[in-house]
Amino acid sequence: MSESEVERWRLVLGRYSDGQLGSAPDGSPQARMEAALDYLYGREYGGRGVREQEGSGDGQPTDRIQPGGSGPSAPALVTWLSEVRELFPRETVEIVERHALDRYGLTELISDPDLLARLEPDEDLLKTLLALKGHLGEETLVVARRIIRQVVEELRRRLEMEVRAALAGRLNQHRHSPLQVAANFDPHGTIRRNLKNYDPEGQRLVLADVLFFERNARRLPWDIIVCVDQSGSMAGSVIHSAVMAGILAGLPAFRIRLVVFDTSVVDLSAHADDPVEVLMRVQLGGGTNIAKAVRYCAQLVENPHRTVLVLVTDFCEGGSPTDLVRAVRDLAEARVKLLGLASLDGAAEPFYDKAIAGRLADEGLQIAALTPGQLASWLVEATG
Repeated sequence: MSESEVERWRLVLGRYSDGQLGSAPDGSPQARMEAALDYLYGREYGGRGVREQEGSGDGQPTDRIQPGGSGPSAPALVTWLSEVRELFPRETVEIVERHALDRYGLTELISDPDLLARLEPDEDLLKTLLALKGHLGEETLVVARRIIRQVVEELRRRLEMEVRAALAGRLNQHRHSPLQVAANFDPHGTIRRNLKNYDPEGQRLVLADVLFFERNARRLPWDIIVCVDQSGSMAGSVIHSAVMAGILAGLPAFRIRLVVFDTSVVDLSAHADDPVEVLMRVQLGGGTNIAKAVRYCAQLVENPHRTVLVLVTDFCEGGSPTDLVRAVRDLAEARVKLLGLASLDGAAEPFYDKAIAGRLADEGLQIAALTPGQLASWLVEATG
């Protein structure tokens, strides 16, 4: 058998393949995939007189066997879900998550509000809550909303200063401002202005007059349409898109429209200033019809020359690629500025359909993977 066939059989056979097919190197992607699948499907042996594997403490099973087994803790479940999303393609992730919910009832691990309240709020937990919130009861949803707000506010604090600084306007290096803002400091002008204050004896320059550049103010607002793929593999980008839209909605330079889609399109523009409300309304998972979403966004365009469409997706089109190419071409010909983001959460190597993305790039859609701060800088360039 070829190496790829051996790897597939190892995934199928799980822990019992080692004797015949050998072991994958520790820490390798193959070993991590095998461990992630065994974490879930190893439960099949529980009712067949086979004892389950013991957890290693980091959410991954080990080769040791324990008598009986108490099952995974909630923090381990969160770690496992994050690992699955990182290692497997979207279609596989959706199948595995569905089995975890429907076949093995793992939602019980975070459906206890007291247990959920004790978990450490972070982005991994937020992704898990977004994926499972449709299975949570009202009391647990109250706790989930509180956790979501806590994580979102921390993200917003981290990003807002960077985004606002990037969007403040370009420096006007021909005019100075009385406002003393560190980011606008004019070092060369300050040195020239204070050369007369040079102290030869102490060999130092006394800064009696510190100069700061003026920033060009924006006169007319731009319409920014943020169109976000809410398929399960895009969870991180959905979160950052919601936070980014909330920040932009608070700035006078932009009018924000926020649209999320799978095979349906939902306009959340009325909630764009509230990332928590946006995240409580998204439905991660399902199919994808990017062309339908782009066509909907085209209907929102009032002034093409002052409109930017930011399309956040993995470009895995479930509809007609030809329709998608045509929809993007129509917007490009109307002079709408177009940006396609394979990631908005800082993912180093985001998964996306490069063939579809390439066809759209040929039609005028710039393709990138950016952080919110980098997106803000791009908007400055695009709308300057």
